[in-house]
Amino acid sequence: MAALRSIDPATGELIREYAETLPHDVDEAVKRADRAFAEWRRVSYADRGAAMRRAATVLLERKEGHAELMAAEMGKPIAQGRAEIEKCAWACAYFAENAERFLAPERIKSDATESFVVFQPLGVVLAIMPWNFPFWQVFRFAAPGLMAGNAGMLKHASNVSGSALAIAEVFRGAGFPDGLFSVLLLRSEAVARLIDAPEIKAVTLTGSAEAGRAVAARAGQALKKTVLELGGSDPYLILDDADLERTVDACVTSRLINNGESCIAAKRFIVPWRFHERFTALFVERMGAKKSGDPRDETVDVGPLARHDLRDDLHRQVEASVRAGARLLLGGRIPPGPGAYYPPTVLADVRRGMPAYEEELFGPVAAIIGVESEEEAIAVANDTSFGLGAAVFCSDVERAKRIAAERIEAGSCFVNAFVKSDPRLPFGGIKESGYGRELSTQGIREFVNVKTVYVK
Repeated sequence: MAALRSIDPATGELIREYAETLPHDVDEAVKRADRAFAEWRRVSYADRGAAMRRAATVLLERKEGHAELMAAEMGKPIAQGRAEIEKCAWACAYFAENAERFLAPERIKSDATESFVVFQPLGVVLAIMPWNFPFWQVFRFAAPGLMAGNAGMLKHASNVSGSALAIAEVFRGAGFPDGLFSVLLLRSEAVARLIDAPEIKAVTLTGSAEAGRAVAARAGQALKKTVLELGGSDPYLILDDADLERTVDACVTSRLINNGESCIAAKRFIVPWRFHERFTALFVERMGAKKSGDPRDETVDVGPLARHDLRDDLHRQVEASVRAGARLLLGGRIPPGPGAYYPPTVLADVRRGMPAYEEELFGPVAAIIGVESEEEAIAVANDTSFGLGAAVFCSDVERAKRIAAERIEAGSCFVNAFVKSDPRLPFGGIKESGYGRELSTQGIREFVNVKTVYVK
């Protein structure tokens, strides 16, 4: 059986090979997780919370090593890797503190003598996770999921197997029961058989729309609950009274976070024609000032993309958009030398029919779209198959709030700030960006049985 390989995207060199988990060992791990769940569900919130707080401590103690691992495995700039670990620790502490309150029984008046709702864990939840936030995307499922009383099994992206195993060591170091959180080193083809296992009660996936459809179809055949967080082509609406200096800074930061490899990164910048030239000039200047290079260099803003094939796919999207009439204002050329590098790139005059308009650009490429009016800006923002995040920039905050709350088709819409996830706020999308929510009260309730109790 071929090994799973982790390749350093900055150099193209092999980091390590990992043996794939054998089918027999997969079956044993699933049974062990189910047994661990049977015990864990009876553990008090106080004791679960104590273990989760220890996980937060372990994460912070190992922060430097974990950040270096992410830089090596998928090219994340080292400072951003540290911030990712800190965010994971925050999520652990947050759900340790709040899970019992979020899942407290709710009394409801009815014709019964007494009626109430209780929230009970489902069992073993399978998490199928991508490489772009190797720790955060796991902990945003695992922290609420384990605090709710579930067990977790992780099938991570094969190029970040080291990160997957490091996460398992965090839970082991925090004293969680054996088997409660386990890692399976598998290729995508093995997922269907795993979903079919009767001990697996639900599935959460972060990935592409194509992967989401396949997982949802398989889980649906077995009537198993799914939560899907898929791709995004987030629109940022810059309205006619926006503070351009602050707006451009936020837009550039969002477009380049995690080397542009983020579902909720800003992708389409929708700008009124009357100040389109000023916005574009400032945007190009700020994008061009960002430093690309080795992600282990503290001064670097943008590292390599996670794999060479992803870099090449992105370049094809840029070239196809330029052939269709987009203007290339910055970047857009593969640099010489080793590594999966792609420069910060800006495309203007983007319109329907171009990949930069129609598709997700998963890398440091910005698409600027000119519009005549607020109504046209809203129509362009919603003219996408995706619906994950969006942002509105406007000095009239009440106006921006109305647009964000009532007019934009997305799971999140931020005003005068770039989109980010937060343990306190629900996170997820609509349309081809998926369904269900992670984080917050809504997220922890996704994988519980909402049970009605009626007493006469």
